[in-house]
Amino acid sequence: MDRSKQVLKLLTLAAAVSLSACVVAPYRPAPPPVYAPQPQPVYQPPPPAYQPPPAQDYQGDPNAGDVAETANEPPPPLPDYDQPPCPDDGYLWTPGYWHWSPAGYYWVPGTWVEPPQVGFLWTPGYWAFAGGVYGFHAGYWGPHVGYYGGVNYGFGYVGVGFAGGRWEGNRFAYNTAVLNVNRTVIHNTYNETIVNNVTVNHVSYNGGPNGVRAVPTPQERTWSREQHVPPTPAQVSHVQEANRNPALFAHANGGHPAIAATARPAAFSGPGVISAHGAAPIANQPGRAGALPPANNSNNLGAQAAAARQLQTNGAQGAPRGQAPAAPAAQQKAYVGKPQVQLAKPPAAPPPKTGTPNNGKPASPPHPEKEHEGERDK
Repeated sequence: MDRSKQVLKLLTLAAAVSLSACVVAPYRPAPPPVYAPQPQPVYQPPPPAYQPPPAQDYQGDPNAGDVAETANEPPPPLPDYDQPPCPDDGYLWTPGYWHWSPAGYYWVPGTWVEPPQVGFLWTPGYWAFAGGVYGFHAGYWGPHVGYYGGVNYGFGYVGVGFAGGRWEGNRFAYNTAVLNVNRTVIHNTYNETIVNNVTVNHVSYNGGPNGVRAVPTPQERTWSREQHVPPTPAQVSHVQEANRNPALFAHANGGHPAIAATARPAAFSGPGVISAHGAAPIANQPGRAGALPPANNSNNLGAQAAAARQLQTNGAQGAPRGQAPAAPAAQQKAYVGKPQVQLAKPPAAPPPKTGTPNNGKPASPPHPEKEHEGERDK
């Protein structure tokens, strides 16, 4: 009985404790709501009209966005010419190409150039057809020879890579099977025959209806992302000098420039200037690149005489065998101080005798018999 009382007492005590914890808090009204303005939407301009991506070469040219010049007509075929000898150790060959100006295409002669730094090679510029126009992708210097449209420029640039030489440490080794190098002066050479499976057709551009069908290799795509250096100041001067020479425009030389290659950049006269096969002789225009020097320059009289003899004996390249073409009027006479030689002009008629009355007409030559009679009278 006592036990049940104890349990009841404990339950009563627990209930009292529970009721004592339930203290009713006094009523407090809720605070008024604070006004917070809604954020205004930020103005977003309407999306621009659709802009197509830049014209890419249909063959996936990695340099498609690097167009320096555009033209509405394809460049002429590459001329055929020989390579001048390398002027000095360390010079690298840069092939000639057709450049564009408002006056039309003009030829930039191939030339030997000093690279901007050891270990760099030249990737030639090239024309490619895309988007209905012909675009020129400028050449550049870099650790490797990249994609240049598959154009066969010759002299080691057969369309892919370069077979004319390689860097061996700090010196460039020349492949004499490809490049014109005097081995008695330049000793770092080797001879490696190149098997060229590329058709030599002188096509000077990629794509289009009649261009070269070549696509960049995966390796060329990788090399296109390497460090590149633009043409050197000597190369820029070389292009500017070509643009100032009217004889180098295609409409003047018919695609056969008289200055097709030079030994050094912008050196368009003197030794080392090579004419294209089939080119006409260089016109004698004082002040123009390639013109023969003035007569009072005694240091070049031998060159003048050699040029005159060459015109007399050989004529222009590309003429029918055994027949020398007529020289231009500017080259038909030798310079002052040398005999006046008529190269392709028949001798002029003898001048009329002074004081002969014939209404201004030249007097007829005397009859041989009357001359003899006059002698007998004497």
